[in-house]
Amino acid sequence: MGGAVSAGEDNDELIDNLKEAQYIRTELVEQAFRAVDRADYYLEEFKENAYKDLAWKHGNIHLSAPCIYSEVMEALDLQPGLSFLNLGSGTGYLSSMVGLILGPFGVNHGVELHSDVIEYAKQKLDFFIRTSESFDKFDFCEPSFVTGNCLEISPDCSQYDRVYCGAGVQKEHEEYMKSLLKVGGILVMPLEEKLTKITRTGPSAWETKKILAVSFAPLIQPCHSESGKSRFVHTTGRSQPPGPGSHRHPGHH
Repeated sequence: MGGAVSAGEDNDELIDNLKEAQYIRTELVEQAFRAVDRADYYLEEFKENAYKDLAWKHGNIHLSAPCIYSEVMEALDLQPGLSFLNLGSGTGYLSSMVGLILGPFGVNHGVELHSDVIEYAKQKLDFFIRTSESFDKFDFCEPSFVTGNCLEISPDCSQYDRVYCGAGVQKEHEEYMKSLLKVGGILVMPLEEKLTKITRTGPSAWETKKILAVSFAPLIQPCHSESGKSRFVHTTGRSQPPGPGSHRHPGHH
């Protein structure tokens, strides 16, 4: 998926191309994309592809194409102080861009299935905070990541203003995804091969908009022999660190 815009020589040129192709349309989104260098989220030996409009996968590490992230960021309609849940948070690239917009009173949580990817994301986040020239220009809402299955978010977790799922959602999981959202909130996810924006307009009222055709690997189904609930503890305002992450205990068939 991707290849819709021409390759750039550096991050700014990639963003210029995404703007020209109308994938990036608002100033807030443009600023966030320019502040986070996509190449920093690649392994060294693959960096030459970082500014192409292509997805990248290596083992469990995965980045969607820049045009996809652009559409996701625009569709989320982010504003300072909102709470955000990134399901399948991966390298943390998207979560870092979102955090630049959410600011100091936002909530920025990610759930990722693979613990090696969580470690990778934490390293990349640390590198961003230490080295980014633009970091000081923003009030950053630092992302918190926990290991867990996106389909097993603990039911006692708070709902979120914005939710993104970075894996293909089967129709039978649509209602579960919508339940994670506050009234007035926005959910963006690949649903039946279409990147879809769902706005919760009331307790049981929804507006659905198809954004573009996409191909995503499907969500991994929970294993029935074990139950791992991904927990976050947060109140209003500032992001609290996640709870004990994934609680593993024998389940029942």
